Amino acid sequence: MAKAESIVSFDQVSFEYSPTRPILDEVDFSIRQGRKITLMGQNGAGKSTIFALIAGLLKADMGKVNIGHGLTIAMARQVILREEFELTVRDFFQRCFAQKVYNIDPKIDEVLEVVNLHASHDKLIKTFSGGQQARLLLASALIQNPDLLLLDEPTNNLDKAGIAHLRQFLVDYKKTVIVISHDAEFLNAFTDGVLYLDVHTRKVEQYTGNYFDVSEQILARIERENRKNAQLAKKIIENKEKANYFADKGGRMRLLAKRMRDKAEEMEEEKVDVRKEDKAIRPFTIPRQEGLQGEIVTITSFTAMNKKHKPVTKEANVLLRKGDHLLLKGPNGIGKSTLLESIVRRSSKGITVGKDVKIGYYRQDFSTLNFDDTVYQSLISVTPDKDEEYMRSVAAGFLINSEVIRTKIGNLSEGQKGLVAFAHLIFEKPGLLILDEPTNHMNFRHIPIIAEALNKYEGAMILVSHVPEFVEKIRIDRVIDLEE
Repeated sequence: MAKAESIVSFDQVSFEYSPTRPILDEVDFSIRQGRKITLMGQNGAGKSTIFALIAGLLKADMGKVNIGHGLTIAMARQVILREEFELTVRDFFQRCFAQKVYNIDPKIDEVLEVVNLHASHDKLIKTFSGGQQARLLLASALIQNPDLLLLDEPTNNLDKAGIAHLRQFLVDYKKTVIVISHDAEFLNAFTDGVLYLDVHTRKVEQYTGNYFDVSEQILARIERENRKNAQLAKKIIENKEKANYFADKGGRMRLLAKRMRDKAEEMEEEKVDVRKEDKAIRPFTIPRQEGLQGEIVTITSFTAMNKKHKPVTKEANVLLRKGDHLLLKGPNGIGKSTLLESIVRRSSKGITVGKDVKIGYYRQDFSTLNFDDTVYQSLISVTPDKDEEYMRSVAAGFLINSEVIRTKIGNLSEGQKGLVAFAHLIFEKPGLLILDEPTNHMNFRHIPIIAEALNKYEGAMILVSHVPEFVEKIRIDRVIDLEE
């Protein structure tokens, strides 16, 4: 293949899941060999759908998806499938290939080294932390050594070291890669082009440069479009005023007035549709449980994993009352999510939650939600007094419209599941809020609003997050570093 050859192109591609859920409308773009492309767009716009179309998992309704002859493609998914939890590491990687690969162990060791993960090949997938599972998903794509690598939110759940490792890998990567991510700093290290899926027009805009370059280009474009429309609007008003003046004169002046009105109509048609920005969720507040008194959480000891992956009990002295915010820190695999889970179940030795304290739990895998429920069923089940008008008002603030509300939870994008989970917390009114990576999958426009809502929360809060930019926006009163 010549280096400048297009290896993937969309030619007038349209796709919809149903008549009420259109995703793409006559989309055109092309990707050349060796490019490192970011695919961006609002939560639920259809970025993962584009990946599925490229990978051949979905078929276009109209138009054509062109894939270079003999091109091999591998996609790193966002999440481990439930049916994969009982697999060993060896079996998990074996499933990446259509035919059995003999002597696969050296290949597994090689890709695990790339993603900076050391694990027995007989270990069960379900025993890995969220961050370790993210590394396994990335490694499952790398082991196939594809011509085109598709990465869907690869930094989710990764700690600082994991993100740095992945960033350097992509800088050095010689083949073609397309990445879905909302992490601008991560993307800017290696991206040389952006595909932007516009949720309003359902078109894909193609840009050259990294995310910051593209942001400037989009802003400049909006300013140009607004300026052009303002100039046209001024001329239209002038022509209409002159047309009215000449029309009153009668005779030949009426013909001149008609020409001026026609010209004004032509200029109206010349007005351009100004590019709309992705919507952000509305500011929101998570109400706290009423009647909270005294100590909500008492931590005298906790269990974490040491470098040999053995549980170690450590002493602590932390009390959380109303308004106290605790951050749990530590690298992938040290046991942060396991610790949160034990607090929710009230089974953690050394950690006591008040008997009457209601816990609101945001899980990074959204398993607190029933994937078979529609969004409507899920939200109305926790809405006080089953007040549908109130429920729909809250849902609308999280961009859950009449189309999304009829969709099953399992068919939502990961980002949309996260928005549903936040709506749940509003209705639940917890006294203790436990959040495990709450910004994973979230559009970057939503993150400051989520941070502000957490800052205003008046109950006790325990947070796990590997996103420094997000943590910096949060008021943190206590920190427990599980590694120390």
